[in-house]
Amino acid sequence: MKILFLLFLSVASLLCAKNDLQYETSPYLKQHENNPVHWHAWKKKTFLQAQKEDKPIFLSIGYSTCHWCHVMARESFENKKIAQLLNKYFIAVKVDREEMPQVDALYQNIFAHVHKRTGGWPLSVFMTPQREVFYITGYIPPKKEFYSEGFSDLIRKLSKLYTDKKTLRQETDRIQKAVASRVKLSDTEDKNVSLTTLKNSLKKSFDTLYTGFGTGRKFPEASKLALMMDIADITADKTLKKYSFAMLDTMALRGLYDHVGGGFFRYSVDANWEIPHFEKMLYTQAELIGLYVRAYKKSHKKLYASVVQETIVMVQKRFLHHNLYWSASSAESQGKEGAYFTFSPDEIDRALKNNPYANAIQDALGFSTEGNFNNRVHINFDTDKRPPGFASFKEILYHVRAKKKYPFIDTKINTAWNAMMIEALYKASALDKRYADTAEKNLKALQHLMFVRGELYHQTIEGAVPRQKALLEDYSFLIGALISGYEVDYDTAKLDFAEYLAAQAKYRFYKNGIWYLSSDALHVKAGINDKYYTSPLSKMLQNIIKLASLKASFQYEKLFQSSMEKLKEELIREESNAPALAQAYLMQKLGVVVVKSTKGNLLKNAKILQTVQYPYLLREAKEYNDFLACTLRRCFVKDKNISRIIKTINRDFIRR
Repeated sequence: MKILFLLFLSVASLLCAKNDLQYETSPYLKQHENNPVHWHAWKKKTFLQAQKEDKPIFLSIGYSTCHWCHVMARESFENKKIAQLLNKYFIAVKVDREEMPQVDALYQNIFAHVHKRTGGWPLSVFMTPQREVFYITGYIPPKKEFYSEGFSDLIRKLSKLYTDKKTLRQETDRIQKAVASRVKLSDTEDKNVSLTTLKNSLKKSFDTLYTGFGTGRKFPEASKLALMMDIADITADKTLKKYSFAMLDTMALRGLYDHVGGGFFRYSVDANWEIPHFEKMLYTQAELIGLYVRAYKKSHKKLYASVVQETIVMVQKRFLHHNLYWSASSAESQGKEGAYFTFSPDEIDRALKNNPYANAIQDALGFSTEGNFNNRVHINFDTDKRPPGFASFKEILYHVRAKKKYPFIDTKINTAWNAMMIEALYKASALDKRYADTAEKNLKALQHLMFVRGELYHQTIEGAVPRQKALLEDYSFLIGALISGYEVDYDTAKLDFAEYLAAQAKYRFYKNGIWYLSSDALHVKAGINDKYYTSPLSKMLQNIIKLASLKASFQYEKLFQSSMEKLKEELIREESNAPALAQAYLMQKLGVVVVKSTKGNLLKNAKILQTVQYPYLLREAKEYNDFLACTLRRCFVKDKNISRIIKTINRDFIRR
């Protein structure tokens, strides 16, 4: 009897250890279900409880493969003393920013206005039960550091502030005023966006010392690099062309790339791309694959083709499951960042031992062989190409790494990110037609799982029925994938589906000239930030102008123009810092060229069509035996000879 009673207590204590996150499906929220913090999910009943108990809310936003989210969890959310304080004074809410990007966008916007810089994750928000923010920050250390108060002291301080209603109102008003403030253009500033202003903006933001954008830590910023490549092509600007290829080389050869396992890490923590933050995101791979395909078609540089092939192999090995893609892998392995991806100096020495090109490889690696990350070696080459003997060196290190446990993988299936990968595979089919077959399988699987009875869904995990309705990003990237797929096989069903989704997106997210991230009560306006991955709003506007061109539809053009009218001032202010929006603007201003002919003609001449220098080119299957090149309002050349068509396009649309 005593044993049964003890067993009952043991089971009861285990059950009590779980908080409300035990009922969620998000891999990130599940990571916190056993925390001593009494976490709640973002739900109406949570906010009603806060109001009923008159307790302020602590909102923590992160995602499952976020290194500093894990650090804060270990230091604070698993700390019983801190958890007791948090439970006593606050209602604690956890949000997966990948599950609810609209919630994250709302508070990242507040952070940016308050701190005058971009935020990140974890994001820590303290607010009233009515969700009025009175304090917002990022990572909070458990004890006082030079950059922040300790979490315990901060909890006490902010709980006291909450009871002082006069001071509380001052703080909430201050933050609301900061958020409401807008940066207006002065009378002396340029009121136009042009190829010249965008070109100057790109050159101004480019780091010519280490390559890349900005002078601090480096993100791939695929959209900005794509804009640079566009303008380099349109204007035949040699400097921008040099910058773009230099950046592609650097990302492929330095530490952002996983030289042993393939694929790109999320960003570099230093200015010279040597040490990355070791998480791998599906969206990073998808957006960079497309750029390296484009670069290979222009340069035929073997490195670029290898990067595409290796990255796709990595994604299919680590993320592909039943024709659908998981979301990301963590930077940590067994609690240590980079442990899986780095090597000891001895392991490097052994891998070089019998390699006839050992000296060349060591020269290419430079001082990193002595240990460049926590006394371990992260492979990166300070050269303009891979050194000789690289393949056998890589093979040995691959087997060394195979003995380790791969980091945590977030098995969430995200519609937007799957669509991005599908689009990347359609683009990669220019190198190998088999990638299009894979994309077709992925697209069918995604539609089967996430498009049910005319309703698109945002995400789920295997075995769970999708419940969360799709967001703007899901519509944007799926439409983009369908348009790319159409240009590979000219299946009109893809365009029909793209049009259906565009109509649904307009109905759900477009109100009075403004696009919103979701159709819920939050009413979070869609933004134009492309730093992590392409802005869903900007992607949607690119889709709309492409559909306008493919369907010769002034209705789509009108929708684009009314949307752009609300964004023009922001684009003028941001210039190349809103690159995907700038691309959409240029597509409409300069014109998207559509080459029309029979499906057979287009397929037969696919490779030669890739030589068109003008970047805003689409292909459409029509019953024309000749080739016809058109913009939205005019067809300007017709010829049986595709080479003459291409010559005319390059002559008329390239501004030398």
